[in-house]
Amino acid sequence: MTKLIQFLDEHQERKWGLWDGDKQAIPLEGDVFQYCGNLGGLGAGVTAVRVARLLPPVPVPPPNVFGIGLNYRQHAAETGAVPPENPLIFIKASTTVIGPGDPIVLPRSAPHEVDFEAELAIVIGKTARSVPASSVADYVLGYTCANDVTARDCQKRLDGQWARGKSFDTFCPLGPCLVSPDEFDPADADIIGIRNGRRMQKGHTSDMIFSSERLVSYLSEQFTLLPGTVICTGTPAGVGVARKPPVFLEPGDLVTVRVGGIGELANPVVADR
Repeated sequence: MTKLIQFLDEHQERKWGLWDGDKQAIPLEGDVFQYCGNLGGLGAGVTAVRVARLLPPVPVPPPNVFGIGLNYRQHAAETGAVPPENPLIFIKASTTVIGPGDPIVLPRSAPHEVDFEAELAIVIGKTARSVPASSVADYVLGYTCANDVTARDCQKRLDGQWARGKSFDTFCPLGPCLVSPDEFDPADADIIGIRNGRRMQKGHTSDMIFSSERLVSYLSEQFTLLPGTVICTGTPAGVGVARKPPVFLEPGDLVTVRVGGIGELANPVVADR
C-alpha cells in the first residue's frame, strides 16, 4: 500500500515522501498536489532517506478544516439527537492542526471538558467546485486519521455555537500518512478511539449517514475546496461526553486513533503552561 507522508529528514528539512511504515521514506520532488490520483509507482530508483519526525500529512496551515457533526447513526443515538437531513457542517481553525506525537494542549480558558473524537479525514488534492459524487475520487489526495478534539463546555453551554470549542490550538491531530483513493475504501473501515490503552470508541464507516463521496460533493456545492483542505467526516459512538459519568481528557493522557487500512495516530495530552 502506498503511504504518503510529510516529514523532517535527519537534516531537519521538511519533505514529502512515500513511507515504508517505519523509519524511511522515498522523497518526492515538487508540489505534492501534482501527485493527486497518481501515487502508485512513484519513487522508483530514488534513494530512501531517514524519517526523523512525522509531520501532519497536509500543508500547515491548510486552507480550511471542515468538520461534520452527527454523521454516525449510533453517535447520533447516544447523544439523543435527530439524525440530520443534510450534512451538518462546522469549521475548525486551520491553527488546530498538529501531527503524530504532538501534544494536545488543554486550553487555560476551558480545560475541564475536553473530549476526543476518532475520525476518518479526507484531504483534497485539487480545486473542487460542484463535484458530482461519482467523480470525488479524482479530487482526493488521500485519507488519514483525525481527532476532532472538542471543548464540550464551550460547544454546549458557554457559547451557543461551536467555533471556539472546536478551534483551540492543537485540536485537530492528523496522521500518520495519507492513503490514496485507489487503495482505500472509505465505506469499509474500522474507526477506533483509545484513551490510555482503553478502547473508548469502535465504529465502522458503514454506519455513516452521509458517505465520504457525498460529503465532498455536498461541501463542494457550498464552497470552493482548495488543495490541502481537510474534511473530518464525523465520529462514531463512544465519545466522552456521552458516557455515564462523562470521561474527559486530562494531562498525562495518551489518545490514539486507529483507522483500518491507514494506521494509528497517537497524541499525548498536556496542560497549557
